[in-house]
Amino acid sequence: MNKFKILAFESSCDDTSVSVIDSDYSVLSNVTSSQPQHADFGGVVPELASRLHMKNIMPLTRAAMKEAKVSFNDIDAVAVSVNPGLIGALLVGVSFAKSLAYSLNKPLIAVNHMLGHIAAVKIEHRDIKPPYVALVVSGGHTELVWFKSEKEFEIIGRTRDDAAGEAFDKTAKLLKLGYPGGPVIDKLAQRGNPEYYRFPRAMNRKDNFDFSFSGLKTSVFNFVNKLSPEEREKHIADIAASAQEAITDSLSRKASAAVAAKKADTLIVAGGVSANSGLRKKLLKLSKKHKYKFYCPSLKFCMDNAAMIGAAAINKYKNKEFAELNLNAFSTKGVRFI
Repeated sequence: MNKFKILAFESSCDDTSVSVIDSDYSVLSNVTSSQPQHADFGGVVPELASRLHMKNIMPLTRAAMKEAKVSFNDIDAVAVSVNPGLIGALLVGVSFAKSLAYSLNKPLIAVNHMLGHIAAVKIEHRDIKPPYVALVVSGGHTELVWFKSEKEFEIIGRTRDDAAGEAFDKTAKLLKLGYPGGPVIDKLAQRGNPEYYRFPRAMNRKDNFDFSFSGLKTSVFNFVNKLSPEEREKHIADIAASAQEAITDSLSRKASAAVAAKKADTLIVAGGVSANSGLRKKLLKLSKKHKYKFYCPSLKFCMDNAAMIGAAAINKYKNKEFAELNLNAFSTKGVRFI
């Protein structure tokens, strides 16, 4: 097949992103606009996110095309994240992508956001092929997925309550550290004592790959409220480090156990939480100990971005898996929907 270029869009939450990627996973441009306005509310406000996507998507498209040094005539397909996510935010991207595909008479490709995160690894490791285990971990999702092939996979573990990213955000909120919580907890934890307090690790059975973080949230809440303001201030880095230790310990142990159970030789970790330095260190150590390959995206491709959507669309383009122009967005369905 001749080389081709895909124009990709991501708008599932509070990042508007547009990318041009070619058929060998080379990212020609990847332009993203975040929305710091949500920090004032302690979380993402859906309507505000949608309005900002509408404001940003056209200028970002122009910027991505300019950076990639291409015109619309050079584009062979349009890809867009369709689920899961905030429905209003998704609809902005889907509506724009459909209009563009129609006006350019180009194929439209629907991409699952979580499969996009997994595909981000291929941008820098394009030869990775199933079988492998993937840990998809973000603010809204924590799932272990066993890939037998590109199209044949099963979820072998998922969170029963809070996602790991949500646990980071709620811990940061309890410590009055602001939103989003993941990066600030990670930075603070690097100068704290991870053994200061042992927060609970739930669902520890070796044959169970599900996660639970609600008990951790409650434990942090109870522990912090027992401290005086002076004690809290003195040990804030230790509390952050101890909470991060509990979260990353659960994630890394379950992921490594899943690799062993499936007799796999490769683990992929993707999603916003894959940027966490503590998680990366634990998984790298475990992969060396148990002799399996460990891959995760570089930091710039961990967070929501359109390059990962384009990467996930490459095989779909090759297989002519195109969407109709009546394509709709879905707020849920997780990784099960392709």
